[in-house]
Amino acid sequence: MIRPINHVQRSARWNWCWLVLISPFLHAQEDLSVLKYWNYHQAQPAVFYQHLMKTARQQLTERNTAVAALATREDWQQRQQQMAQVLREIAGDFPARTPLKPVITGTLERDGVRVEKLYFESRPGYYVTAALFLPARFTGKLPAIVYCSGHSANGFRSEAYQRIILNYAKKGFAVLAFDPIGQGERIQYFKEDGKPRFGPTHEHSYPGSQSFVSGRSPANYFIWDGIRAVDYLVSREEIDPDRIGIAGRSGGGTQSAYIAAFDERILAAAPECYLTSMDKLLRSKGPQDAEQVFMHALAKGFDLADLVVVRAPKPLLMVTTTNDIFSIEGAREVFAEASRAYKALGNADALQMVEDDAGHASTLKNREASYAFFQKHLKNPGSSRDQEISLFQEAELFVTPEGSVYRSLKGESLFSLNFRYTSETISERDRSGQDRAGQDRSFGAVQQVVLEKSRYRQPAPVGEVIFSGRIPREGYVIEKFLVKAPGDYFLPVLWMKPEKPVAGSLLWLDENGNQKAAEKEGAADRLAKAGYAVILADLNGVGELSDAALSGGDARIEAVPLNLWYLSILTDQSMAGVRMGEIKRLTDFIRDRMTAQPVLSLVATGTLCTDALQATMTDAGLFHKKVLVQPLVSFQSLVARPEFRVKYVSSVVAGALVYYDLPELAAVQPPGSVLLLNPVAGDGTTLKDSEAKAGYARAIQRQQLVEPEMQDANGLAKRLIGFLNKP
Repeated sequence: MIRPINHVQRSARWNWCWLVLISPFLHAQEDLSVLKYWNYHQAQPAVFYQHLMKTARQQLTERNTAVAALATREDWQQRQQQMAQVLREIAGDFPARTPLKPVITGTLERDGVRVEKLYFESRPGYYVTAALFLPARFTGKLPAIVYCSGHSANGFRSEAYQRIILNYAKKGFAVLAFDPIGQGERIQYFKEDGKPRFGPTHEHSYPGSQSFVSGRSPANYFIWDGIRAVDYLVSREEIDPDRIGIAGRSGGGTQSAYIAAFDERILAAAPECYLTSMDKLLRSKGPQDAEQVFMHALAKGFDLADLVVVRAPKPLLMVTTTNDIFSIEGAREVFAEASRAYKALGNADALQMVEDDAGHASTLKNREASYAFFQKHLKNPGSSRDQEISLFQEAELFVTPEGSVYRSLKGESLFSLNFRYTSETISERDRSGQDRAGQDRSFGAVQQVVLEKSRYRQPAPVGEVIFSGRIPREGYVIEKFLVKAPGDYFLPVLWMKPEKPVAGSLLWLDENGNQKAAEKEGAADRLAKAGYAVILADLNGVGELSDAALSGGDARIEAVPLNLWYLSILTDQSMAGVRMGEIKRLTDFIRDRMTAQPVLSLVATGTLCTDALQATMTDAGLFHKKVLVQPLVSFQSLVARPEFRVKYVSSVVAGALVYYDLPELAAVQPPGSVLLLNPVAGDGTTLKDSEAKAGYARAIQRQQLVEPEMQDANGLAKRLIGFLNKP
């Protein structure tokens, strides 16, 4: 039954309908997004990854062109010498050999295999847990295989690795399997309840990122463990030093390929589920965890095929699967290139490749191909059939009483080794007179170092600018722009234009994005109402450009996509250098749009303070005053403690620490031009007033200011206005 609507009902219905009709328009007035309107531009995920990839692919093209021209034996020998030198450079110097001090902690015997559980020191106090698997009965000297575990939490004790290790032992090989750092009994990071804090890849990338800050590829530590494992093997009287092989799958494929390229004592190598071309790796899964990233490798003309070529014509078997996470197409490219080298060097048959139709896994076909390969080249004939084996329980293979080096033996970790390396490197440079930037240097001298190490490139004049709408607010309007970045992407900009402007404009870079910074009653809002033109911009990786990295990957820690930073390290571009270019582009855009020459100052918060401070070195007159809110106190604070916040590292030029640090950059600014509010240490903790002033001691001597945190947006706005108005 239909009932009539009375006057009150009709009025309420009309008001509701009116609100429904106008609410989208009311909402649209406060839509602060810029990219969302431009479907073409917002539909490009990983836009900054693509930007870095342009350089990567150019570097690979140049490298591949040079390799394609190689033809003779002499050409390839020269290439081998060249890449051996490059490998030494990108891996870094290894330490002097020190006593291994091996300790056998127990033995097991089962099903024709004897196991000696042991540990040794690859560096003083740096304990490597391992197990030597031997045939229970043998005569003469044994051929031996170093087995490198992939990213299993329990190292070589996992079922997949035990299966192949025990098969080798039953076929008459000695097998030395060791725990990579961060796996098995060498896990470094624990929760309060005693359980591992990270998985294996993060156990590598977390301290590995500190190593990059200090200027050393973390692969250095992994490779040296393997070289010392060979040292231990050849020290055993039952091992034939002329018949040494190496194998491993996944992360162990990485290690086995690396170690074989560096240690000439290894006769035969069978890396499994790893070797592929860098082009196909970067276009599919992207850079992997830290030890799989060599510093500046692509910039120096390196590709993974060089790991094979540099050891040619020694026997090598590429063990692959067609549905692996490491592209099979790239694996075939590696094999094709390396085959040319082996042929030119007179031993084409020594390079082999086996494929099976499987994912990232060990297969029966591939295991049996590996057995046959080592039986042939290590001169240990027999059946290559995969045998059923009796697995050991994980705890049976523990070397230490608690199954943990750091609980039982203490000792060095990746963090402590890197901390010592950093301290020694900085001290050595200071002793040799090569002081870091800022040690009583001029702005120009510091500028030269920063621009060189960051690989900063002066951006071209401002290109396309797209006006994208206007939003009125009390006392000012917000104009929205897309500003063409130095690369093939756009920077979202919100320009707060006051009705009654005062002399002065601010470029505001907020680590939470420009939309967050533009919220009503925030500090930027209050400054705009006070008459300041405030230009809020998102840099790559921030705000609307936060989806700048390749999705997925195994190096995302604390929601930070380290694969983006790792790609910049491979290509020697530096994310900091690119952001410096973005900031310079924004200042040019602002000045182009001002009717009079503006007094332009800077406000940056959190992680972007590091980029902003480095950007001030591009031009002494870039900003009148600089305000850094919660800035990182120093690069050194990122490596000084085991704990650090990952979000800070992408703003660091890898290796910059030994050349310059943030306090030195603040120290060469004009007196009184910098305000540092609430500096933080590398672990994100707010520094006490005395700690902050100690960190910026030289800057304070030049009248820079360090002050405590403002309690709210109103307090921050008042403090900023007071500082900006100060002569």
